[in-house]
Amino acid sequence: MNAPKLWMVIPALLIGCAVGVASAKLPPMDDAAKAKAAEAKAKAADATKAARVQEEKAMDRAVARYKKEKGTQTAATAPAAKKK
Repeated sequence: MNAPKLWMVIPALLIGCAVGVASAKLPPMDDAAKAKAAEAKAKAADATKAARVQEEKAMDRAVARYKKEKGTQTAATAPAAKKK
């Protein structure tokens, strides 16, 4: 390969810098930030619980409708029993 040695070293240096930046530690959170994060977490949990309750109600309505429609169809169009 005819590329100068400098061009071979530059990608290695860039990767090394990227690893160094990625592994740097963030400063610790202060008490106000911790309280705000805890409040946001609790709010998200409540929203998730409310969404789950709504989803369960929708599933119950869908099942009730399916059973209602399926029951009327099977009574009206019941297939004849096969004889052996």
